[in-house]
Amino acid sequence: MNELRQSLKEKIISLAAVMSVSGFEKRSDGEIKERFGGNFDEIRADAVGNRMLIKRCGRENAPMILVDTHFDEIGMMVTEICDGGFLKFTNIGGISLAILQAADVTVYGKEIIRGVITSTPPHLRSGDSSKLSEIDELLIDTGYSKQTLERIAPIGTPIGFSPVYSELLGERIAGKSFDDKAPAAICAAAIIDTEREELAADVCLMLSSFEETSRLGGIAPAAYSLDPDYAMVVDVNLASVPDTPKSETVPMGEGISISVSAATDRALSLMTEQLCKKKEIAHTMIAAPSSTGTNAPTVNLTRGGIPVVDVGLPLANMHTYNEVIDLSDCDSLYRLTREFITDKDIAERFSRKGEELPL
Repeated sequence: MNELRQSLKEKIISLAAVMSVSGFEKRSDGEIKERFGGNFDEIRADAVGNRMLIKRCGRENAPMILVDTHFDEIGMMVTEICDGGFLKFTNIGGISLAILQAADVTVYGKEIIRGVITSTPPHLRSGDSSKLSEIDELLIDTGYSKQTLERIAPIGTPIGFSPVYSELLGERIAGKSFDDKAPAAICAAAIIDTEREELAADVCLMLSSFEETSRLGGIAPAAYSLDPDYAMVVDVNLASVPDTPKSETVPMGEGISISVSAATDRALSLMTEQLCKKKEIAHTMIAAPSSTGTNAPTVNLTRGGIPVVDVGLPLANMHTYNEVIDLSDCDSLYRLTREFITDKDIAERFSRKGEELPL
């Protein structure tokens, strides 16, 4: 493993371990400042929970590039405290029932509590014991008393999968919350490593909120207030595994994906594709006719319209506690981000607000 990929692996795992269950992103403000505070000229947050990390190019009246990576993660929330140290819960974001039973979880109350999801054993269940238990039939076993849980983990307390990470063969890593904190860590590293004088414009890394629980996403008010000249939205993309349709997935280990979509800017997407070809950055073009399933459509339709390209990092086992990414793809995303924020041709093409742009 080369030095860059080793560094990216460490940064990804470190950031993915930060608790940011959708709706509770503000709890990570201190850790964001600790990790990034000395590397950006401004760090500010809005009322929704979006964090804007801005690096200035040093030139007056420079255009603004938005690089959006949502920071919220799927999780759960306490709904009831039961006798015997058990918690009932519901999901926040899309979690499959198939992966919940026996999962290790962390309850983020007034104290951090480790728990294990449990349910009635199939030997004791009536009816079809092969059916998955519904989420309201599952419990989290904490070992605490009901009275203690009422004090330190009241109703509404967020719950996340425990931050456990492992290495697979072929430079792949597995763990929770790579959606979308792997792209966040990679893009942050790329922006930090780029010298100010190289930047084609001011750059804002947006750690946006509320993406997992709203199709509109928390990005809308942040993009409106920032009013960037153009944007790159980076999210994970469904990786190909056996028996999945090729038209709806992307291969792992072959670079990032770029969407061709009515929800994104065609010229910016084409220039990004050309940039990948010129710099020999591994990539795959994918068709996403009317929507990308990311923040890109929202950014595109904000304010007077923001030209946006949608970039994806292949990820397997999406929305589980063992999401898998390939560090060679992470390498490609790092390289593309650096090239994108320093490309003078793209900056010139998209920084002329109020003018009619050539087709």
